[in-house]
Amino acid sequence: MKTSKILGSVALASLLLALPAFAQEAAAPAVEAAAEVAKIDTGDTAWLIVSTLLVIMMTIPGVALFYGGLVRSKNILSVVTQVFGAFSMISLLWVAYGYSLAFSGPSEGGISAFIGDFSNFFLANVNPDSVSGTLPELVFVVFQLSFACITATLVVGGIAERMKFGALMAFLAIWFTFSYLPIAHMVWSGAGLFFNMGALDFAGGTVVHINSGVAALVAAIVLGPRLGYMKEPIAPHNLVFTYIGACLLWVGWFGFNAGSALGANGLAAQAFLNTITAPAAAAIAWAIGEKVTRGHASALGFVSGAVAGLVAITPAAGFAGTFGAIVLGAVTGFVCLWAVVTLKPMLKYDDSLDVFGIHGIGGIVGAIGTAIVADPALGGFGAEGYALGGQLVTQVLAVLVAIIWSGVVAFLAMLIVKAIFGGARVSESSEIDGLDLSSHGERAYN
Repeated sequence: MKTSKILGSVALASLLLALPAFAQEAAAPAVEAAAEVAKIDTGDTAWLIVSTLLVIMMTIPGVALFYGGLVRSKNILSVVTQVFGAFSMISLLWVAYGYSLAFSGPSEGGISAFIGDFSNFFLANVNPDSVSGTLPELVFVVFQLSFACITATLVVGGIAERMKFGALMAFLAIWFTFSYLPIAHMVWSGAGLFFNMGALDFAGGTVVHINSGVAALVAAIVLGPRLGYMKEPIAPHNLVFTYIGACLLWVGWFGFNAGSALGANGLAAQAFLNTITAPAAAAIAWAIGEKVTRGHASALGFVSGAVAGLVAITPAAGFAGTFGAIVLGAVTGFVCLWAVVTLKPMLKYDDSLDVFGIHGIGGIVGAIGTAIVADPALGGFGAEGYALGGQLVTQVLAVLVAIIWSGVVAFLAMLIVKAIFGGARVSESSEIDGLDLSSHGERAYN
């Protein structure tokens, strides 16, 4: 009897001793599940959702009002409709195949250096439980959607007041597919050519601004100038609209740049600060340049300079120190003023609302300047062992590829569109009447 009691006690003690091990094994799946959940940072997620909303605000109504005020009163509805239509179309194309081609595909080798694949066609394999870094993947999808949309709408400014609506939509669809997506993949995807070469583009100097600026220039040249261009004044009809649009752009740009940190952290804070100082310096520089060369500092000059500074700091936002951002903004303000006031009349191209002069030229200055302001020796935040010379070469290569790629695609897209629509330009009588009435059957003002 005693023996059985002793054995029973020993068995009970052994069981009690084993309970922690059993509990640990039972808890293991729960711990693993908790670790999966911990990958999602709710602060980062909230910031990226807000950033996405800010970028959408940049586009509708920011770009629409900025451009709308710059055209003549008979064309304002055509411009805001083109911006709205482009935003809507690119949103659908992005979820259909854009996200997949820009960010999916093999991690290395072959064509994956230039473009992704269709593994996420119509967001296949992407669901509310998918994780990208510290974010739900769907948040990253919609954040990048907003970038694709604003890039396409920027092109509208180059061809304003003379292109058929349907032709423009077709042009943007082709250009988005064969220019925006490959360049975005090459620069931002882990398998991308320039990503692996170490090209720096924090929020879209090459992907967004050079890409759209060159496309706008090529489309404008193929279309030809507006009736009366360089023969009679073609003045903005409402600079207050342009001012409001510029302010919406500046506020929304915090989502564009600080959101590209992909988290609520110190890097986002530095990008946020740079997004204040660079455009401020560029606005002052443009105004000074106007005063010296033209005798006055204009309201349009101030807001144009600010946008130029925003463009320039975009690729450098997370790499530049505060002083570097100010210098980059100031330099870009002067350079873009020259491009708009001197270069465009000299070459006689009709980039209606100076998309190339501000976004194209500003993007080039910013992308190349990023190599300089990112240098830790100059207060930047380049990687350890940063080599200024090598980075400059990489940045220039990325800029050249973006210019050539976007230019060729835009030219071919215009040829295709002209063949499909029997010409991409509205008739002379329609242009005289204004596109509000001739293309959309309505007027903004009675």
